[in-house]
Amino acid sequence: MRKNLRVAAYAICVRDGQLLLARSPASHGGFEWVLPGGGMEHGEDPYDTVVREVEEETGYLVEPTGLLGVDSSRRVVPDRFGRSVDHHGVRLVYEARITGGDLRYESHGSTDMAAWHPLDAVATLTRVSLVDKGLSLWRERPAAGRIQSAGT
Repeated sequence: MRKNLRVAAYAICVRDGQLLLARSPASHGGFEWVLPGGGMEHGEDPYDTVVREVEEETGYLVEPTGLLGVDSSRRVVPDRFGRSVDHHGVRLVYEARITGGDLRYESHGSTDMAAWHPLDAVATLTRVSLVDKGLSLWRERPAAGRIQSAGT
């Protein structure tokens, strides 16, 4: 079985009780909200990745102010030829503050919209699990940089 490792960096940007999210097409159709961020390019530092990705997806310039933690996921998925791939995702979650830029939508990218959402309304959105994990890291600030899930 082919193995695939993807390292990515994401931002938790909270301002005035609102969380910045980007909207991405869902694999099952429709859309889901995601943390702004994405995959590292070869040779790129994760700090630089999150700065670049947030600007690409939202138009904002950010300063990462702290590494909140790391989320790791592993699953077997089919590749485009129907063969199985052992996919391991490592996602670094930073807290970041907006330092400039203006909210705009990404064109010709992995997201099509960016918006601020009240923190108390995030639970009502169709979203990827990393949004909840990132918010837990932001709220709890665990010393080990990871949220313990049931069974681990």
